[in-house]
Amino acid sequence: MSYRTFKRLLGETSLERKCRFLFGGGLLILIVGSFAFYGHRTANLLYEQHEITGEMLTQTIMTYEHPVWVKQKEAKESESDKEAESNEQPGPDDETELDQALPSDAIHKVKVPEFSTDLTWAVRSPDVQDTERPKDFKGHQAMTYLLQNKDAANVHRSDANSAYKFYGAVRATTACIACHQHADKQEGDLLGMVEITFPAHQTEKKLAENDAILLATAIATAFLAMVAAYAIVRYVIVKPVLHLKDVSDQIARGMLDLRADIRTGDEFEELSHAFNRMLRHLVAVQEELRHVNGSLDAKVDELAQVNMRLFEMNNLKNDFLTTMSHELRTPLNSILGFSDVLTGSANINEKQKRYLHNIQSAGKDLLAMINDILDLAKIESGKMELHLADFPIDETIERLVGMLSPLAEKKNISLNYEVDPRLPVLRQDPGKLQQIIYNLLSNAIKFTPEGGRVRIAVTATDNDQLELTVDDTGVGIPLEDQETIFEKFRQGNTAPGANNALTREFAGTGLGLSIVKELSKLLGGEVSLLSELGKGSTFTVTVPTHLADQPDQLDESRAQQAIDLSKLRRVDYGLLEIAGKEAGSPPEGS
Repeated sequence: MSYRTFKRLLGETSLERKCRFLFGGGLLILIVGSFAFYGHRTANLLYEQHEITGEMLTQTIMTYEHPVWVKQKEAKESESDKEAESNEQPGPDDETELDQALPSDAIHKVKVPEFSTDLTWAVRSPDVQDTERPKDFKGHQAMTYLLQNKDAANVHRSDANSAYKFYGAVRATTACIACHQHADKQEGDLLGMVEITFPAHQTEKKLAENDAILLATAIATAFLAMVAAYAIVRYVIVKPVLHLKDVSDQIARGMLDLRADIRTGDEFEELSHAFNRMLRHLVAVQEELRHVNGSLDAKVDELAQVNMRLFEMNNLKNDFLTTMSHELRTPLNSILGFSDVLTGSANINEKQKRYLHNIQSAGKDLLAMINDILDLAKIESGKMELHLADFPIDETIERLVGMLSPLAEKKNISLNYEVDPRLPVLRQDPGKLQQIIYNLLSNAIKFTPEGGRVRIAVTATDNDQLELTVDDTGVGIPLEDQETIFEKFRQGNTAPGANNALTREFAGTGLGLSIVKELSKLLGGEVSLLSELGKGSTFTVTVPTHLADQPDQLDESRAQQAIDLSKLRRVDYGLLEIAGKEAGSPPEGS
């Protein structure tokens, strides 16, 4: 039987079949082994009984034959005396050994009725010259063994001719030596050997009958054991397990009211109680989960409605910011236009010029904030477009540093830049990249105290990436604020209440870094921060040197917004023309 067959027979079958094979096979082996051992032991006992019988018969035969040998010896001596007297020849010596007085061939094979009608015996002599030496090979072997081993009393052999032979030793004792006066014999020496033959046909018949009875008993016992094993496995072991399986299957189909009912008074009943407890617990947990799921569904619905309202409010907020920004830009452009016109007028004094300069400065700051809000709204709505062009980055850096140098000089800040001369010509959106650099530099100057340092470095990486690094010696950003510093309307918490727009230490809307992050993503790059509070910050922007062309996909809403923006710009230009005409003539009453 192969391993696969054995595994399929025992490892991949039902529990009932496994129990039958294992329990039945083990029981069958035990029964066969027990009866085989019993039969073998019975045969050995029979052989041992023959040996005991042979030992008893050896003594009995010697006792029976000893008077016969004496009479024969006396008769032989008297005949010898007569022959000696007539022939005047010396007769046999009176000290003839016992083996010389042993019976002749006509005597040693006589049956002994007193013992058994089928039993035969013969007395064998150890003398080589004697005619009563053993005549078969096994007899010679037995005689040799008895001669070599003085402690051996007998040898028991089984012949092939349906007979058992027993060889008993006749050894010299003190009485034998004193009576027969053997000069060359000592106590314990072998005088002779009794060969007893037991017929085996009756014994073999009894053994065959005994084996048949044993075999029939074994078969009956094995059959009854198999039936008992089947009943035990079927009704004691498998039936409770099948009941639990059926209950489990019904419960799996949704019948949660079923319970296991096993009343065997053993571990299976305890298992059914544990199964029922587990089932009740599972039902209770399921009911609780159903209740929680119902509450969760209600919460999810409520959260979905809140999210919808938040989404709508966020859209309203974006629309409001966009609309208000555009609405604010219109009068703001008018204010800036009128201030420019009034600044060039000849009939204003220095005080009025100073007022006009303040108006222009505040208006430009407000316009920058409005532009930031508009740019962020366009980025979030996905309406920001890329305008790719080939340009050298060093010229852009030099122009921006020159633009921001006056602001740095006011705070006595050292503003430096380093550009890698190996940089290739970029294929990027120059306007978006310039806005990123401008926001980072302006933030660095704004948050760096007087006498500090701001530096921008531009290098190229091995994977065709442009790396912009802006580092300063400013106030730094706390570690807990570095995760949220790129969010909208957020600034670093350099002082208590800094996140409150009304109590911020530094002016600004908090949109600069948010715009930098969104524009970096738009250009296919990313921005990172490394800062320590009180020591400064380092912002690193990585963008590809060559950005693939992206076709403009202008949907209806974006086209409509472009039309609205163009209309607003045309209105701005019209207002500027009207303002210029009015500014050209002196006001009334001047």
